[in-house]
Amino acid sequence: MSSKKKVLLKVIILGDSGVGKTSLMNQYVNKKFSASYKATIGADFLTKEVVMDDDRVVTLQLWDTAGQERFQSLGVAFYRGADCCVLVYDVNNSKSFETLESWRDEFLVQASPMDPESFPFVVIGNKVDVEESRRMISSKRAMTFCQSKGGLSYFETSAKEALNVEEAFSAIAKQALAQEEAGDFNSDFPETIPIDLKNDRDGCAC
Repeated sequence: MSSKKKVLLKVIILGDSGVGKTSLMNQYVNKKFSASYKATIGADFLTKEVVMDDDRVVTLQLWDTAGQERFQSLGVAFYRGADCCVLVYDVNNSKSFETLESWRDEFLVQASPMDPESFPFVVIGNKVDVEESRRMISSKRAMTFCQSKGGLSYFETSAKEALNVEEAFSAIAKQALAQEEAGDFNSDFPETIPIDLKNDRDGCAC
């Protein structure tokens, strides 16, 4: 029996209201889709145990945050300690794609990750089940955005038809685990921080 500690991975799902964040979570965790979800108030979360490639079992905690701006002030408590952030937009809604950058920036401000440059983000273009003529954002445009942000992982999904949902969350779990393990490594060496800052601190105290 494995003696490895149980790992809890915290994943934050962000994006405008109505892009399908709740639907994606429910399709992934419960294998269900409903066309009548109410808008999320504040935040909600679901958990799922995932078996990784090395047969390790981790618990994925998926936080579904409200897309309305009036709830964004709730961010700090929910964002802190996140191991991965998922940015969701609706491929048939230009505005939901154009706000991805501000959602990403908001997350980095609120969560204050140790290394913002390498923090894992995954972009999901949802609702690809809608007919092609209504599509507003091409795959190429989305992939160009992801490349401009350091090569973010990108998936196109349909929560309604369960298309690519499992694949997207599998990648999310892998990136979250890698981030969590990197955090554990960094936390083994807290003494390096005060040593580096000691001279500055002494100077300020004079």
